[in-house]
Amino acid sequence: MIDPAHLLSVAREEAELGKAEGGVPIGAALFDTDGVLLGRGHNRRVQDGDPSMHAETSAFRNAGRRPHYRDTIMVTTLSPCWYCSGLVRQFGISRVIIGEAATFEGGHGWLEEHGVEITLLDDPACTALMTGFVRDHPELWFEDIGVPAEG
Repeated sequence: MIDPAHLLSVAREEAELGKAEGGVPIGAALFDTDGVLLGRGHNRRVQDGDPSMHAETSAFRNAGRRPHYRDTIMVTTLSPCWYCSGLVRQFGISRVIIGEAATFEGGHGWLEEHGVEITLLDDPACTALMTGFVRDHPELWFEDIGVPAEG
C-alpha cells in the first residue's frame, strides 16, 4: 500500500522550492499507481511570468507524454483550482491526494462527483505554508486564483 503522506512529502518539497524562489508555495507531483514518481513541479507563475504555470501543470508537463493517465495519482499541497481540476478530468487522472483544502477549496468536490478518488490529508505543514503566504502576499494570492485583492 502506498503511503499518501510519503507522496505528499515530494509535493511539499516543491512548495518549499517555490516559496524560496519568491513564488506561490504550491507543489505537486504525478506518480503512477505503484508510487513511481513520474514528474514533479511547483507553481511558477511569478518566476516565469506565466499565469498557466500552476503546480499541477508543472508536474504534469515534467512527467512527459504517456499513452494515457488512468494509472496516475496527482499529489498536490492545495486543493486544485478549476484550471487544474480540468487538467485532471481532461487526462483521466484517477486519484488526487491533497495536502489541505482549508485555505482554498478548489474543485476537488467536483472531481469526486465525476469519479476521481480524492484523499484529503489536512496536513498542518501545507496549511501553514499557505496561511503564511496569503497573509504576507495577498496580492499574489488573489492574482493566482483570479480574484481582485480585497480592500
